[in-house]
Amino acid sequence: MNEFQLPRVATPDNPLRLAVFISGSGSGMASLISHQQSSNCSHSTELVFSNIKGVRGLQLAKNFGIRTEVVELMPDMERTRHEDLIHEILEKFEIEAIILSGYMRILSSSFVEKWEGRILNIHPSLLPDFPGAYAHRDALKAGVKKSGCTVHFVDSGVDSGLIIAQSETEIFPEDTIEILQNRIKKLEHILYPSVIDAFSEGRLEIIKDSKIIIHDL
Repeated sequence: MNEFQLPRVATPDNPLRLAVFISGSGSGMASLISHQQSSNCSHSTELVFSNIKGVRGLQLAKNFGIRTEVVELMPDMERTRHEDLIHEILEKFEIEAIILSGYMRILSSSFVEKWEGRILNIHPSLLPDFPGAYAHRDALKAGVKKSGCTVHFVDSGVDSGLIIAQSETEIFPEDTIEILQNRIKKLEHILYPSVIDAFSEGRLEIIKDSKIIIHDL
């Protein structure tokens, strides 16, 4: 873990160039861009990428004046070719880090290796509990008292990368999947931009036992 190629330390005058990957509504993406446009931060969303045409998040990005790109995985397209096309787009726009925000594809190990230490994801549970696509359902089914969200580095597994930060909320007896999801989204929209601030400003320190210290979060 200590061999991550973390991005350069950015500044408001020379912000880190981000690509945000989405597959749906883009609410987290919109929250991040709003944060960037309303504060003197050290990162900028230069590109919003989706693997699905026509999702709401693409129009939201355009409304913010952000460039969008779509590469769908067609039935006759190999996964490696799909990711090669994505990588070419990222290089074209001189992207320095990738922010996954509701991106519903698992990236291959070969793609992740190219970007190791420069891909972040946010997951709607307190990892390592309840990885995967049904975190809210699984948390409610398990009867746990708390849930939340986790920002982590992306590795080749499913929600298994090094944990950076978490935010938690109580689970109430009357909670449904939708109620819990909406409450956790509010936490995500606060936690993710603040972690990306630290990430871009060089305030993440990976220590020897593969844990992370965030300075001045």
